[in-house]
Amino acid sequence: MRLLIIEDEQALHNALRKGFEKSGYAVDTAMDGEAALECFYSASYDVIILDLNLPKMDGLEVLEEIRKEDRTTNVLVLSARSEVEDKITGLDLGANDYLAKPFSFKELHARVRALSRRDYEVKDNAIKIGDITLDMTLKKVKVKDKTIALTKKEYGILEYLMVNRGKVISAEAIFEHVWDSSADMFSNAFKVHLASLRKKLPKNFIKTRRGEGYYVE
Repeated sequence: MRLLIIEDEQALHNALRKGFEKSGYAVDTAMDGEAALECFYSASYDVIILDLNLPKMDGLEVLEEIRKEDRTTNVLVLSARSEVEDKITGLDLGANDYLAKPFSFKELHARVRALSRRDYEVKDNAIKIGDITLDMTLKKVKVKDKTIALTKKEYGILEYLMVNRGKVISAEAIFEHVWDSSADMFSNAFKVHLASLRKKLPKNFIKTRRGEGYYVE
């Protein structure tokens, strides 16, 4: 899954990025409102974590601009503003959730997972298709009852295909949701990770529709 973290406090900015990258997310970041909108207009995100107190453009203004263009991307407002009126304003402008500072990373992570499940109509933290069980909380995959070792990118590819089961997903769409903005889309990284992933799964679990993309049934 790909996140955009918009936070101007350097220490928190770095901590959130490292925390979510360690959990296997592709993460882009911005430290002011204008940079945030540049990221938003140039990529697609599963969840946007948005601070309200931003330089150059207030977070509520950023949220308003995002919702003018996109009503579906999940936005979690993260702010030291705990007043009820600010929460109401954020939710009225289209935020999907609101978490006041200070907070625990575990709670933030849980809320991001919940938003992702809602987006892909996944009710539980675990997805089971055939002999494959994917745990979105622990970021682990089992074939029957045996846990298999996957790299973060292999897990990201498999998770994205499984939450979109039955849909044919292009290589470009998978790459955009698993890699961050620093990655080169024209490298062979996706093909290498996909080939390695397929070797660890039952034969033909990930299917190819020539010229269109990949899917799991």
